[in-house]
Amino acid sequence: MWARVCAGAAAVATAVSVLGAAPAQAAEPGPAPSFTDGFGLTQVEPVKGDGADLTLTVTTPNLSGKHWIRIFLPEGYAADPAKRWPVLYSLTGGPSQQADPAVIPALRSNKMITVIPDGGQKGWYADWKMQNTALGAAKWESFHIKQVVPFIDANLRTLTDRKHRAVAGLSMGGFGAMHYAEAYPELFGHVASMSGAIDFGLADMRGAVLATELNLPNWPCAAGSAAGCADYGPTVDSDAIFGTPYFWGDQIWNAVNPASTANLKKLANTSIALYTGNQGLDMATATATGNVRNYLTNLGIPIQRFVAYGNGANWGTTCDGNHSYGCWIPSYADYIPILESNFAAA
Repeated sequence: MWARVCAGAAAVATAVSVLGAAPAQAAEPGPAPSFTDGFGLTQVEPVKGDGADLTLTVTTPNLSGKHWIRIFLPEGYAADPAKRWPVLYSLTGGPSQQADPAVIPALRSNKMITVIPDGGQKGWYADWKMQNTALGAAKWESFHIKQVVPFIDANLRTLTDRKHRAVAGLSMGGFGAMHYAEAYPELFGHVASMSGAIDFGLADMRGAVLATELNLPNWPCAAGSAAGCADYGPTVDSDAIFGTPYFWGDQIWNAVNPASTANLKKLANTSIALYTGNQGLDMATATATGNVRNYLTNLGIPIQRFVAYGNGANWGTTCDGNHSYGCWIPSYADYIPILESNFAAA
């Protein structure tokens, strides 16, 4: 359910301009800031990039192997050393990418810091039930919440209150964004899900997690994907992440389900944006996103932005309503200005 579609730069520019949001104009970046190890993160390679777009490579006891953290800094970051900035955490789908090149113009902003942490081939933004699979240590939630967030706040000039911190994600990352916003409302005041797996009450959503666990690329492969079918890495047990997916003994699935009433109530003071198409794999996310919208409405919790763009006919020239960056590019182009306004109002 999480395959990738890369769009060309010209198509990206068209998709963004259709929605009236121009990509940030590049300026000469300042020097890359230095980062001090801490919170269980150890840098194992030199920082790559410059003062505007940089990537750290770290290790942590919470995860096996090396992992990256990509950071976009606003143009004025180096020029104004007294200024602090709001932060967007942008969560990837699976298999995790630092950022599809086509989405970067829509994702970057000169009014905030953007952090894209590694989400793993099938991390699912969770501390896995099983830590002895072929992938070894897999405590992704602890990595992001207990390590990456405080590490960024310690090393960059951030505004650290919830009104100036947002989390957004697409596909698997849509689940992660909703889950983190619900589980840690003291950290995140804004959340956006794009084609997210945000209702674990649906068999299709649980099936998507199983497909990544069992590395079944043909099931979640988006039609017409320029990148081909996704590879979710070594096969692990079907119960590895959230335990049994069947509707008995499924306590973990229920506890983390973004669509549960108990979890949705935690978003009462959070600005919420939801996006989805309804073609191909997005038929399932359309149902999930519609359910969440209805549940929130019944709870009296407002949604700041809800976009069901259907077949994508009116959602930029790259969108066909399917589960792809062709639709997520205009979705980010739509959401970033909203988030900028939210941060300014805060």
